[in-house]
Amino acid sequence: MAIIKQKNQRVGIFIDTQNLYHGAKNLYKARVNFAAIMKEAVAGRQLVRAIAYVITTESREEANFFDALGKLGIETKTKDLQVFAGGAKKADWDVGLAIDAVKLAPKLDAAVIASGDGDFVPLVEYLKLNGVQVEVISFGKSSSMKLKEAVDDFMDMCDDPRKYVIRPRYENKKQ
Repeated sequence: MAIIKQKNQRVGIFIDTQNLYHGAKNLYKARVNFAAIMKEAVAGRQLVRAIAYVITTESREEANFFDALGKLGIETKTKDLQVFAGGAKKADWDVGLAIDAVKLAPKLDAAVIASGDGDFVPLVEYLKLNGVQVEVISFGKSSSMKLKEAVDDFMDMCDDPRKYVIRPRYENKKQ
């Protein structure tokens, strides 16, 4: 369903970095173009806040990535990767993202969730009940159908992958 995006709308963007990272990697063997996501999500409206929820590893190799997000006007919230005794790893920001969206809701006309995770359906329902227009931008092929149905607008990055992913340099030369 198409919605009208007006210049005077106040928009908040909530980026589930892990979800997008795995979508780009699994579908396109590429990285996410966060600049394109920001442009599409803001859509000429008033950006109140953009937050990316990211995981840090022991090596701390993510510093350049965090700097790049900052240059795009995206605040980063970090959490350490949890490694359990059996070797299992966990990196989950769903509750943190949801709490921030709920806290910011009174200051927003529209909330953009950059994730295809179906766990966000209750958040979408809450925001809509409180008068916030909810949009999702994600890779449709790896997004929850329930999430797509719940939102006011779904922007499918699979419709134009060249816009939303960055391929390794050696692959760009082949094309």
